[in-house]
Amino acid sequence: MTIDPIQTGILAYGMSGKLFQAPFVTAHPGFTFRAITERHQKRAAQDYPDVISYDSVEALLADDAIDLVIVNTPSTTHVALATQALQAGKHVLLEKPVATTVAELEGLLALAQQVGRRVLAYQNRRWDSDYQAVCEVVESGQLGQLLEAHFRYDRFKITLNPKPFKEDPIPGSGLDFDLGPHLLDQAISLFGEPLSSTKTVGCYRPNSRVTDYFHFHLRYPNNLNVFVTGSLLVAQSGPAFVLHGTKGSFTKARADVQEAQLLQGLAPTAPTFGVEDPAQIGTLTLADAADVRTTTAYPSRPGSYLGLFEAVYQTLRNDQPYPVQEQDLRTQLTLLESPAVG
Repeated sequence: MTIDPIQTGILAYGMSGKLFQAPFVTAHPGFTFRAITERHQKRAAQDYPDVISYDSVEALLADDAIDLVIVNTPSTTHVALATQALQAGKHVLLEKPVATTVAELEGLLALAQQVGRRVLAYQNRRWDSDYQAVCEVVESGQLGQLLEAHFRYDRFKITLNPKPFKEDPIPGSGLDFDLGPHLLDQAISLFGEPLSSTKTVGCYRPNSRVTDYFHFHLRYPNNLNVFVTGSLLVAQSGPAFVLHGTKGSFTKARADVQEAQLLQGLAPTAPTFGVEDPAQIGTLTLADAADVRTTTAYPSRPGSYLGLFEAVYQTLRNDQPYPVQEQDLRTQLTLLESPAVG
């Protein structure tokens, strides 16, 4: 079968472009890494000698050969740059958050339909090894009726981020819009749209002007409660995933190694890529009718963000449904936009 590679341009070569986009665009046979925008330092050629380095977004968008543009710039620029790319006739792969409001998202989707192009969300954490283990356990039914699920993403960073867009109190800033989209997307992907929700946020770091703690309580049918939490002031993290049901429990550390391996220069095609440290294995505890409990280790399959790029390829070339659906994004932004209590 002949592959028609998607000619791809990436809008920045910071950490995101260097780690999370370029290696996978290069590794997947359905893509060609054609161009990058580098306004200041020209660094991409050290890793990709054949890539075209444009001095501006406008120059990259004027390249008629480019089919797909990856918008991986600061979150405050996502909507504007995605709009420019669509108006230039490009498909868009858009990092989180895809927008700061549902209204902005609807504008992007309407424009994409008008120009006959697609806006796809780069929600890579669906392809984490730890989250995939959670999905397997839930979908297997081993826990019985699921009653409670906790998803956490914690860090300890008491000092302020030197990047202004991370700390300025503007739309899309704060931890809820930074890590929140990862966790909310995972919850929405697994459980769907909640019946109701409550949002709590906090600002606790010295001199911080943005949210550095968030907590969502999502209520679902059949008495399922899902708790989504993130903090920048957790010095000793516990499990990232805790699930309780009528027949057992499952706990799992945040154990996906892809980012660490990419920082070390490991290619996504390497045999050990995405393979978790065995010490981070999940724990499944099941109870029988006599309340006899059995605890076993639950290994994860390797994670790979190549799965996301395969989904992008199948959507753009073969018109297959994209896993991160438009309604998922509406639900996510509705939750992020909701007023906090307390």
